[in-house]
Amino acid sequence: MNKEQARKQKSYEEYVKQKTPVHNVWKNMFRAFITGGAICLVGQIISNYVSGTGMDKEMTSCYTSMLLVFLSVLLTGLGLYPKIAKWGGAGALVPITGFANSVAAPAIEYKKEGQVFGIGCKIFTIAGPVILYGIVTSWAFGLIYYLLLKAGINW
Repeated sequence: MNKEQARKQKSYEEYVKQKTPVHNVWKNMFRAFITGGAICLVGQIISNYVSGTGMDKEMTSCYTSMLLVFLSVLLTGLGLYPKIAKWGGAGALVPITGFANSVAAPAIEYKKEGQVFGIGCKIFTIAGPVILYGIVTSWAFGLIYYLLLKAGINW
C-alpha cells in the first residue's frame, strides 16, 4: 500500500468514525425499561379495572389484550406511538402493543394506494416475518417435543 492509499484509508476511517452514531447502552436500557414498564403498568391498570367488574380471569385477559392493542393502534394513528418507540426503543416494540403498531403503521401509511394494493399488500410488511418465523419456530419446537415424548423422554 502506497502513501496515497494509506492517507485515503486513514481519511476514510476518520470520516466513518465521525459519522457513526455513538450509543449509550445504559441510557437505552433505562429508557426501554421505563417504556416497557409503563406499558405493563397500563395493562395492569386495565386488568385490575376489568377484573373489578366481575369478569373471570380469561375474559379479563381478553379485554386487557384487546384494549392494549386498541390503544396502540390509536396512538399509531395519532402519530404518538412512533415517538414513544423512538424514545423507548425495544421497551415499546417488544410487547403486544409493538406488534399492533407494526401492523397498523403500514396500513395507515399505504391506505392512499387503495384497499387491495395499499393496505392489502403492505399491511404485513413489518409483522409478516414475525408471524412467519413465530409459526415455523413453534412448529419446530412442537415436533421436537412430540419426538421426545415418542422416545419416552418426559419433562
